[in-house]
Amino acid sequence: MLKLKLLIVDDEPGMRRGASRSLRNFQFQMKDFKDIINFEISECATGNGTLELLKNNQYDLLLLDYKLEDITGLDILEVIKEEKYNLVTIMMTAFASLEVAVSATKNGAYDFIAKPFTPNELRSVIRKASSNIVVRRKAKLLEEEKRQVRFQFLSVLSHELKAPLNAIEGYLRIMDKKIAGNDISNYEKMLHRSLDRIGGMRKLIFDLLDLTRIESGQKVREIKEINIVEAAENSIETNSAIAKNNNIAVNLHAEKSILINGDMSELEIMFNNLISNAVKYNKINGQINIDISRIDDSSILIKVADSGIGMTANEKSRLFREFVRFKNEKTRNIEGSGLGLSILKKLISLYDGKINVESEFDIGTTFIITLKNLPSV
Repeated sequence: MLKLKLLIVDDEPGMRRGASRSLRNFQFQMKDFKDIINFEISECATGNGTLELLKNNQYDLLLLDYKLEDITGLDILEVIKEEKYNLVTIMMTAFASLEVAVSATKNGAYDFIAKPFTPNELRSVIRKASSNIVVRRKAKLLEEEKRQVRFQFLSVLSHELKAPLNAIEGYLRIMDKKIAGNDISNYEKMLHRSLDRIGGMRKLIFDLLDLTRIESGQKVREIKEINIVEAAENSIETNSAIAKNNNIAVNLHAEKSILINGDMSELEIMFNNLISNAVKYNKINGQINIDISRIDDSSILIKVADSGIGMTANEKSRLFREFVRFKNEKTRNIEGSGLGLSILKKLISLYDGKINVESEFDIGTTFIITLKNLPSV
């Protein structure tokens, strides 16, 4: 329930009471919002009394008579503008004219209603003004949330870039001052670690570019009929070297050709993220099984199962958040941007797809994905 504070200002007691009675039990719900809006109503008979109330109270809506005994409604609008009171004003008057309406609007009135008016006419103008207030508040709240998300995103990003840069700088200073002696072999480990850190930063930057293109809608998509098995094979080849280093077998179970309308680069990004994760979080001499099959004429089922370190229930609940990397004894030395699965989920949504994860700690993880054909271009 959202209660808006409404001040009714009119020097005619009957008009104040009639307006109050029309709005006392009035409430409504805006389309697309859950809040039920109703009103806490106050009344005032004079202009100077209104200015005192506005000075000492916060109102959301002001139903203001144009012609008062001491000062005019336009005078009050001037003060509202000068003092920057945050409220929406509706001017009402028996002297309805285009000139008055223009003057009131120029001085900050949101709307105008001419006396005499019916209860339904009053409710209609109040509904419109109240809706404007709610929309502005929601927009302000959303903008604040966006600022907070942007701040958190940049804070995490700066940390993700600062840590490897500091490490590389430290290694370079050791080499520059020859702290480990003149034998070049003493610095090989530092060189390899620096190259690994640079590779991690490059992966982070590429992932950020992919994420930005997807979320902004600026990614150019080439939609055509493609063989999704070919996309999987390309990704297996991309990750073959690191898989062989750990003696991990990658097995593809699929027909030779399974066609889907889609973008080859997007599908390869999906498989790269799935397979690279399955390799990184696997065990020495482990296995990865990739199953691709057709559900029906418009849907594809993909399963990627590994025999790796698995996840706890808590880790699984945080899986698709940006910059999430699990820190435990088994993942301590595993590098990554923390963006891959977030990108994966966003790409799957472009195919009206779904993703489920089954995982058991220290036993393995299975990603189960459904994708649907994109419309032919």
